[in-house]
Amino acid sequence: MKFKLNPTIMLLLLLSQGLCLAFIKSISYNLLVLLLSLGYLAYHKANFKTIGLVFLITFPLSLGSFLSFYYFGQGARVYLAWIYASRIYTYLSLGMLLTLTTKIDVLLISLEQHLHLPQAFVYGGLAAMNMLSRIKKQLGVIKYSAQIRGKSYHYYQPGLYLRVIITALTWSRDSAQAMRALGFVEKGPRTQEKADVLPKWQWAFLGGTSLLPLVVVIFHWL
Repeated sequence: MKFKLNPTIMLLLLLSQGLCLAFIKSISYNLLVLLLSLGYLAYHKANFKTIGLVFLITFPLSLGSFLSFYYFGQGARVYLAWIYASRIYTYLSLGMLLTLTTKIDVLLISLEQHLHLPQAFVYGGLAAMNMLSRIKKQLGVIKYSAQIRGKSYHYYQPGLYLRVIITALTWSRDSAQAMRALGFVEKGPRTQEKADVLPKWQWAFLGGTSLLPLVVVIFHWL
C-alpha cells in the first residue's frame, strides 16, 4: 500500500508550511521543501509534463522577482533575490501536492468528516462541480439560440454570462426544492458511503512538520 497523506492533513500541512515559508528566509529551506514536494509527486506518479509546464509559465514571475531584488534591493541583494525567486517555485510545488494527487470531491468529503466543514457547503460544491459539463453545454445552447435570432454572442460579452447566471439560479432553485422534497436537513445525520480513514500518526506528523520550522524561526530571531 502506498504512503499517502489524508487530504485534510495535506491541506493543513500546506497552510502551515506556507506560513513558515513566509517567515523563514532561507534558500536551503526553500530547496528542501521543493525537493520533498517533487519527490512526493514523483512517488505518486504525478504528471510531470503538467509540472514542467507550470514551472515554465511561472519562470517570468520568478525571474522578475529575482531581478527586482537584485537591482533594487538593499543589503544582501543576491541572497534575497535567490530566496524570493526560489520561494515562488516552492509555493507552486506545495500547491501541486494537493491539486495533482487529490480529487476535489475527495478533499471536500474529507474536510466534512474531519474538520466538520458545513454540509451545505460540501454538497453545494459537489453539485456545482457536477454541473460544470451542463453549464458548458448551456453556453452552446445560448449561443445557438442567439444565432437563430440573428445575434452572435462571444465569450467576452457580458450578455452571454448574464444568461448563464440566470440559468444557474434556476437550476439552484430547482435543486434546493428537490433536496427539501427528499427530506434534506442541513445538520441532519448523514450515511457515508465510504469512511475517510485518517490515522492518528498523521496528526503527529502534521504537528512535527509544523513545529520544527517554527523552532527554527524562534532560534533565528534569538
